[in-house]
Amino acid sequence: MRVHRPADPDYARALASLNRRFQPTLGQEQSVAGIIAEVRERGDAALLDFNSRFDGVTFSHPGDLRVSGADMAASAEQVPEEDRAAIAASRDNVTAFARQSLRGDWSARNAQGAEVGERFLPLERVGIYVPGGSAPLVSTANMTVALAAAAGVPEIVVCTPPQKDGGINPSLLYALHAAGATEVYKVGGAQAIAAMGLGTDTLAPVQKIYGPGNSWVVEAKRQMFGLVGIDLLPGPSEVVVLSDATGRPDWIAADLLAQAEHGGDSIMGLITDSEALLTGVMAEIDRQAATLSRQEQLQKVIAAGCWFVLVPSLTEGVALVNAFAPEHVLLVAAEEQSMVDAVRTAGAIFVGNHSPVAVGDFLAGPSHELPTGGAGKAFPGLNVDHFQRRTSIVRLDADSIKASAPLVAAFARMEGLDAHGRSATIRVDHP
Repeated sequence: MRVHRPADPDYARALASLNRRFQPTLGQEQSVAGIIAEVRERGDAALLDFNSRFDGVTFSHPGDLRVSGADMAASAEQVPEEDRAAIAASRDNVTAFARQSLRGDWSARNAQGAEVGERFLPLERVGIYVPGGSAPLVSTANMTVALAAAAGVPEIVVCTPPQKDGGINPSLLYALHAAGATEVYKVGGAQAIAAMGLGTDTLAPVQKIYGPGNSWVVEAKRQMFGLVGIDLLPGPSEVVVLSDATGRPDWIAADLLAQAEHGGDSIMGLITDSEALLTGVMAEIDRQAATLSRQEQLQKVIAAGCWFVLVPSLTEGVALVNAFAPEHVLLVAAEEQSMVDAVRTAGAIFVGNHSPVAVGDFLAGPSHELPTGGAGKAFPGLNVDHFQRRTSIVRLDADSIKASAPLVAAFARMEGLDAHGRSATIRVDHP
């Protein structure tokens, strides 16, 4: 744990270091580029080799990479009823939230009388990455696939790493199927992003790629941008709590540890103007961490990714939150609403002592795929808009072109593009 107090000689420098942006390491950048190149050149053969090399799973044929429709349908039989009910409750909330956010077509008349508007259509084929491995993210099925389904996307492709037995966690597979996935492939890591973007004989390419992942997945998405659409670059989990003395140390510690268990590269931070709260949360982290199961991940985060800042005022705390741009921020204070209004860069804001971030991870409704690494300064979290294609529409008649042509001609003169001007004036001069 790192603790920074105003009296520390390096306090200002420590706070400045929290204003960051995502940057891949050179070695990782080169390794991911190599993986993408192999998938481009060798297709399915590369995917089979990477499954063996990275996941320890050997498939004999490219067709083994795809989960059959029968296996998807049968997954429900392996999932307890109470788990299916939880998955359904989450999916219902996510779908309802997405439908509220869907944008619809509109039209209006501009000042010259031209009809202008927008049309919103779903993308035809999308690819979604869902992390598996030691923690199959069942909730991510709802937070991504259900959004695509709500937008009306007809082909929803999912890639997720296989388990050691070559299968997919039954709860995850059930959630994917129930949310609307039309194809599921047992492929993980950077190679999955490359396969969805480039296509192979077995997996047809998609138009846009979505989903969270580790730093290798994020770097692959960054490198594939432009060749295929990319939603955002959500990396290791982050949580920052900004609290005054009204915060509960045990509850805050539980929130911090909940995000830390995602992986050893997660980040958890506390910003407070209360020394008593700071010391109380530190003690609770030590106490609670010892009782939790994912010790390897937790201890790495506590040692390297855990920081506490004592600030002179919550106003300065809000400024620090905006500089850090956390994936999740929990605000606990007597004047919570004023802080909500002042926080501008967080991926998601949780308000009050009774609002654990885990409810957002699993259930509340907004997608849990959020910007990390400082990307919240410019990028929003995943929403249903990401699955829609926007097209503008313009329609003029004789009156509106007559009103528009002189203005078009003026711009054409200014920019030295006489053909542009003539294309408008010819419709007026030679009706």
